[in-house]
Amino acid sequence: MEEQTDPLGRWLRAEAPRLRTVDPDDPDDSDLEPMLDIVGDARVVAVGESMHRVHEFLALRHRIFRFLVRRAGFTTLVMESGLPEGLRVDDWLREGTGGLRAALSAGITYRFGACEEMLDQLTWMRQRNAGGEHPVRFAGMDVPDSSASAFPGVVAALELLDRADPAYAAHVRQEVLPLFDYLPEDRTGLAQSATAIQAYLALDADLQRRLSSAIGDLVARMRARRTDMRLLAPAARVDEAIRAAESARAADDFLHAMTSGPTRTWPAANIRDAWMAESVERLLDREPRILVAAANGHVQRTPFSAPPFVPEPMATMGGHLSAALGDDLVVIGTAFGGGEAWLHRPDPEDPPGHSRPFVQPLAPLREDSVDAAIARTGTGDVLIDLRRLPPEAATALDRSAGLHNGDVLQPLAVREAFDAIAFVRTITPWHTWIDDRGVDERAAP
Repeated sequence: MEEQTDPLGRWLRAEAPRLRTVDPDDPDDSDLEPMLDIVGDARVVAVGESMHRVHEFLALRHRIFRFLVRRAGFTTLVMESGLPEGLRVDDWLREGTGGLRAALSAGITYRFGACEEMLDQLTWMRQRNAGGEHPVRFAGMDVPDSSASAFPGVVAALELLDRADPAYAAHVRQEVLPLFDYLPEDRTGLAQSATAIQAYLALDADLQRRLSSAIGDLVARMRARRTDMRLLAPAARVDEAIRAAESARAADDFLHAMTSGPTRTWPAANIRDAWMAESVERLLDREPRILVAAANGHVQRTPFSAPPFVPEPMATMGGHLSAALGDDLVVIGTAFGGGEAWLHRPDPEDPPGHSRPFVQPLAPLREDSVDAAIARTGTGDVLIDLRRLPPEAATALDRSAGLHNGDVLQPLAVREAFDAIAFVRTITPWHTWIDDRGVDERAAP
């Protein structure tokens, strides 16, 4: 009787490939062979995370990337991390410059580099490059400074201007960099983005306009002098510096849009996701096939909403890429059956911008969630090609209300949002070296 009333479970138990392990160092990757059918000829594979800072999702992403590099010619890992900061990571991977410590702490934003999982991933990529195999690269696609300021984009552009346009570089140092003096002096806390954004919103409107104007001038001049600067620096470096300057403008646009929030009578625009999608498309001019890693809410094809915080659906990175790339994009979401989450919150004794980590068991899944529907089938860790579901199983999944992000249910139609789902039965916190005070003990000075 259960087989007749559970068409999703019946199909998953009979057809869906089991994920034998999430360990990227396991030598047997035969259980990932079905991934080749899911990916097909797509140039971009986006792998989501229904929660950040989860060991199993990070390890599985690394394992999938290794597999796609070896078996399908993928060359670049693109992360939900600042674009200008990511140039430091790519330099270390290709040339060994700057050091791994700095790559992890200064090259990957949102503190996503402060864990053993990311250390292992970058180490594998560097070893592959040093061994003379087809090189792999890293790119950030996000706005700079954990979405808190335009400053890193300006600084990255300056490194090129010092060489290729020194007179203008002197102007930027004298007139533009001081405009960022509003940023809090202490940027070491886990919640530093909040204090940086609050400091921006507290700026006088005239100073905000001066900042926007200066960043706009920087971008316009660098674009106009692209050919001139290529006479003095490698073309790739010039293009990277211009893109860094453009990231500063995207961050400024993102922050400035917040100023109208309290009085806005028009729908919000997802500036950050539009920028990330554009970054991915630009990379396709250089790279044949790339893996994009970000939250489920960024990679999904369908508009994102999360009432009451995001009440109006907004276009996602995945939605922009789907419109631009069509079949050249495959989107894989993640789901879970339960476990523990690594979270952080401020302590009354903490200074502004600081908060302290804690581990919390996840609440039971909502019965009408996609996660619960898969967990009830008892299949364990599994890779589900949503495009292959038979009608009865598809109908059963379509009755689900959405996908979990921690204890919160995000409403969505899962088969419209994703091409496949990687389900992990139990999730655990990432293996971080951020201590119980919220301090990254290995951060580069």
